[in-house]
Amino acid sequence: MNDPLHDEGDDGALLRELALDQLGAELVKMEGRVFVRFSGWVEAGGLRVPYHLVPAHGVLAKPSKWRKLERDAKARLLSERITAAAVGALNASVEHFVDDIAARCEDVNLDAAVFLGQLAELETSEPASYVFERIGQRLEHAIERAQEERHAARTKQSINLAEYPDSFEVARRMPRKFIALLGPTNSGKTHRAMEALAKAASGAYLAPLRLLALENFERLQQARPHGEALKVSLVTGEERRLAEGGTHVASTVEMLDTRTRVDVAVIDEIQMLADRDRGSAWTAAVCGAPASVVYLVGAPEARRAIEALAARLEIPLEVHLLKRMGPLSMEPSAVRKLRNVQRGDAVIAFSRREVLMWRDMITEMGLSVATVYGNLAPEVRRAQAERFRDGSADVVVATDALAMGLNMPIARIIMTTTVKYNGVEEEEISASLARQIAGRAGRYGVHEAGLVAGYDDDTHEVMRALLKEKIAPLSATGFSVAPSLEHLHRIAAVTGETSLAKLLKRFMHNIDVPDGFFFPRITDEQAERALWLDTLPLSVAEKFMLSLVPVSTKVPSLQRAWEQWAQALAKKRVSKLHTDQGDLQGRNLQEVEDSCRLYSAYAWLSYRAPEYFPSVEVAQSLARAASERVDSILHAQNAAARKKHDKKFR
Repeated sequence: MNDPLHDEGDDGALLRELALDQLGAELVKMEGRVFVRFSGWVEAGGLRVPYHLVPAHGVLAKPSKWRKLERDAKARLLSERITAAAVGALNASVEHFVDDIAARCEDVNLDAAVFLGQLAELETSEPASYVFERIGQRLEHAIERAQEERHAARTKQSINLAEYPDSFEVARRMPRKFIALLGPTNSGKTHRAMEALAKAASGAYLAPLRLLALENFERLQQARPHGEALKVSLVTGEERRLAEGGTHVASTVEMLDTRTRVDVAVIDEIQMLADRDRGSAWTAAVCGAPASVVYLVGAPEARRAIEALAARLEIPLEVHLLKRMGPLSMEPSAVRKLRNVQRGDAVIAFSRREVLMWRDMITEMGLSVATVYGNLAPEVRRAQAERFRDGSADVVVATDALAMGLNMPIARIIMTTTVKYNGVEEEEISASLARQIAGRAGRYGVHEAGLVAGYDDDTHEVMRALLKEKIAPLSATGFSVAPSLEHLHRIAAVTGETSLAKLLKRFMHNIDVPDGFFFPRITDEQAERALWLDTLPLSVAEKFMLSLVPVSTKVPSLQRAWEQWAQALAKKRVSKLHTDQGDLQGRNLQEVEDSCRLYSAYAWLSYRAPEYFPSVEVAQSLARAASERVDSILHAQNAAARKKHDKKFR
């Protein structure tokens, strides 16, 4: 509380006796201190500004000590501290401060009086320099807020997501038609679309996975619609196989070529529009595929979303709903025992550790096992699937990586659980995923029907309920749009911002989203990477590229490699790979899998910054060697478990 001591009598009388009150001085007790405060005003910056401030040496004593001082001692101390020179020095500092604040406020169109009024309002025992600092900080925050508002307004003016489809110039200018082929697994929808693609004079297949791009690349190569082999290229983030005079291309959806017109495009797994992290790639493909006819292939729940997009883009749409070609049904009861696992079964678990555990248990029962999980390179997954197809493996044990692609002659799906870790916690799988996994049973032309079972009674009944559950349609609005480098450069141009984290934040929160039909989206991983990349002397383009490298930050060795690549690029140092880095002997399965992913990530960078990551052929060679080593280890582990079984029953 502000407590003027001169109102108490003796101290006030002393000030008057010494004529110090005429200098505008008063004694105040506050915050456990007795101090001198000067009152006055200055004219500066075109303003008349009053002030109540403590000079540099204005604090005299603690109240208890002040009370004990003799009157003469108090008089000497007051006379030393309260002088015309002290008042003059304070006046000069206030004038300088007022001039500075007034000029800064004029620069950013703020009212200086709002801030300078605090010179007479702030109640504190701290010296004037502290008050100046506090007011300066408040002005800085106000300037930042004003700048933020201006930058937000400029960002909104620079990017309007309602105009997103117009950014795909080739697609926008050509007449297009959409044909949706929607149905469950084993309904023949992909087969029909691929037949149309093979018959077209030119075309593109857009896959959700490298594995599917590779499979359909080979499928198109084998097609002979006009008697001659098609000239087909393969383009993924990590690999380019370009056919001379190529007419067709199989690629991952993110690698869509939006500049080259084709007759037919096939966008597979169209329900991925709703995927939180990758849905933006499907939005871009639907808006930007430069094809006269675009086939949208996927699950029936995508229909409403497709219709909304077609209407927004003003493109004619045909919808064909296909039915499963063979029946799918639940087994009467759960499997319950390992000995009830049969040749032709696919056993599903939801982690690499669980897959390998079930593989070992089943192999020790005397069955040979193929293994499929997400960490495996596409080449390894395909090799393992081929072992099941050709009969060298009796059973396949897999994660839900089996749900997308990998057509195999599976008679029965056995679910070991219906609970999956979602990155934060374990939760029950969706009805959509349950149906997609179950649908892999009963391959048309191989088995008359598909069967589904849980390993235990609880899992069996949950699967029964999930397969009966009605699947909600995809939303018909809020389609994800990821930032492009052009978006970020536009924002940087109007704000002067060079921080990738701040540019991404502005993209998320400041761009114009008039009706929410298209909605900005970035991944959590990209946002986290951006913060670290901003600590390095890199351009916005370099930081943006590095934020998208397809390598898991959750694997320490891969995270370290990514950081080293970024640091090398910041120093403009070339990062090379050497063939002797591929010595995989003595490494365990996990280490070899991680090596494969590291080489693939390097290849991804090579295609985008070849001058700093020139070893693309070495990377691909090392990745192939690592894939072969993984397949060899899996095969050896399988053989060892079979041998253990044979010994047991010899």
